[in-house]
Amino acid sequence: MRARVGAVLDRPGLRLGHYVGEFVTPGIGYILKEAGAEYVFFDMEHSGNSFESLNRALRYFEAADVPVLVRVPSDSYDHIARALDIGAQAIIIPMLGSVEQARSVIEKMKYTPIGKRGLAPALGNDRYHMGPVVEGLAAANERNRLIALIETAEGVENVDGIAALEGVDALWVGHMDLTASMGIPGQFDHPDYKAALNKVLEAGKRHGKGLGRMVTDIASGVALAGEGWDLIVYHGDVWLLQVALRQGLDGIRSGVGGGT
Repeated sequence: MRARVGAVLDRPGLRLGHYVGEFVTPGIGYILKEAGAEYVFFDMEHSGNSFESLNRALRYFEAADVPVLVRVPSDSYDHIARALDIGAQAIIIPMLGSVEQARSVIEKMKYTPIGKRGLAPALGNDRYHMGPVVEGLAAANERNRLIALIETAEGVENVDGIAALEGVDALWVGHMDLTASMGIPGQFDHPDYKAALNKVLEAGKRHGKGLGRMVTDIASGVALAGEGWDLIVYHGDVWLLQVALRQGLDGIRSGVGGGT
């Protein structure tokens, strides 16, 4: 049975995943599954991943029964609809800043009578299953989910209205871009940044939406979970390999007195 993103997003409590932006290999789904990842954050914005890459990756993750959240490059209809047609079930929209933009994205994601997405039944989105059209459209509208990436000062200002929309399933903070948008790049201890995080956190809790963050260490993940962030991605594929490899190589060099 195909992994359903809704089963992850609708379940209360902490849900842990992993970021994939580089290693689109046949075994990646099984590797993440064996490691205990409940879902994957698949990146098309800050990577070389094309729609062809996405098409392959979705089949790999489906085989291992790992749900996928897909960050598309933009909020354009072409990017959203193509990702969904290939089989994405959850779309992450970067730089989502206003209620109007969120409504437009929902309209692009949903079939009639909710939205205006072009009909494309029996493709990867339906796992190539042919069935009654009306039932298929209704199932797709229920299945497909939207995650708003709040990573601008505008997004923080409008976050309560965005979170209140039916069709927005989770809020995710892009911490790097958010600090840059606020004029304090990389200053994660800045009081303005902390206030922005709190505003997103409160909006998500108020409207019952998932709250997503990415961490690169265990302590940060534990601390954020304690605050109420419940969709936590631990590390990214490139950086995790790099860190682990560096630790191993440095450890061996240190153990033999710095020799090569």
